Amino acid sequence: MTPNFRPRVLLIAEAANPEWVSVPLVGWSLVRALAKVADVHVVTQVRNRDAFLRAGMVEGADFTAIDSEALARPLWKLGNFLSGGRGGWTIQQAVATISYPYFERLVWQRFGANIRAGHYDLVHRVTPLSPVQQSPIATKCRRAGVPFVLGPINGGVPWPKGFEAEMRREREWLSKVRGLYRALPGRQGTLRADAILCGSRQTMRDIPAAHQDRVIYLPENAIDPARFNATAVHGGHGPMRACFIGRLVPLKGVDMLIAAAAPLLRNGRLVLDIIGDGDMMEPLRAQAAPFGDAVVFHGWKDHAQVQDIAARCQVLAFPSIREFGGGVVLEAMALGLAPIVVDYAGPAELVTEDTGWKVPITGRNAVIAGLAARLAHCVDHPQDVAAKGALARARVDELFTWNRKAAQILRVYHWVLDPDSPKPNLFGQE
Repeated sequence: MTPNFRPRVLLIAEAANPEWVSVPLVGWSLVRALAKVADVHVVTQVRNRDAFLRAGMVEGADFTAIDSEALARPLWKLGNFLSGGRGGWTIQQAVATISYPYFERLVWQRFGANIRAGHYDLVHRVTPLSPVQQSPIATKCRRAGVPFVLGPINGGVPWPKGFEAEMRREREWLSKVRGLYRALPGRQGTLRADAILCGSRQTMRDIPAAHQDRVIYLPENAIDPARFNATAVHGGHGPMRACFIGRLVPLKGVDMLIAAAAPLLRNGRLVLDIIGDGDMMEPLRAQAAPFGDAVVFHGWKDHAQVQDIAARCQVLAFPSIREFGGGVVLEAMALGLAPIVVDYAGPAELVTEDTGWKVPITGRNAVIAGLAARLAHCVDHPQDVAAKGALARARVDELFTWNRKAAQILRVYHWVLDPDSPKPNLFGQE
């Protein structure tokens, strides 16, 4: 197989939307990047159709929208009701175990004949990212002799000990029984995929040993350099600035951040920019009130505005206690900010000793103390912050742009289609 070979790929991306955030934006960004290295046709859910068209995609040629709303919409409403309107991840994934197989059933009805006829070299499920969602198409592709690629998938991160109160406030009560998904019908067929891309070490550990020879580590998040092209200013006048970017909800830990930063905020050595909104906005405003202008609440901003605010900072302070991927960490690193993260799950795998700091997650008081120590270090050693910020930016440029991601996945495609070739080791860590 020549290096320039462009495989014909049917991309299944139930969630993919350039106008949304989180998983839909990941799905969209990845399928657009893959279109540069392979001949792809994208299959998505009908809710994304108008956004695809506004982005210049041609229906029928570039993509097909599958209408599974008859089941997807009422189940989404049920999940929203059970989570009290919070959109709890675990609850929504639980109800999607019913609706997603229906989506794939419709996909097979539309494309099964073409798959069996060899119109595609392989089929790749890009989204859902959750390993809870099983893919009946995997077994059907195997019977048709067409390779099936799964992922990146990410999830399965347990709630950390000492944060049970946050779990209750997030209404994530199903997390305690999440492991039951391993008994779902179709799991074994899904795991017999020709390649399983895992977005985290936790997800890799959840894959049974019998399938580990087809598992490849590949974090799902990346950045678009055209959207994150500013550069953080280090060494300027005035106090150091740190920012938080994300939803203002219990699991993000912003209350711990304000508590940790309090001495530096009080004496004017640090300014904290909080970008985002959520149902903790008012309690956080009350907590920050004694520090006056040292804590700035910006509310929701679009990507361009987020970049402008973040680029005035030197540090990203991101104390989320349960984060699967951590795309916002990469976005801040792309701007040259030095990140401070909790040493747990996704963000901890993106940040190295050279590019930032990790806070041990051994309980709420310990996290606050760890954040306080690292923030104080940053304020006292701005040269260290600048050096880590520069290395963080370089790390993103090397490994975490969408074009890099597409090139990494293309190596997986070539391996799947030529299994006698060496298994790709994309991050040199396997």
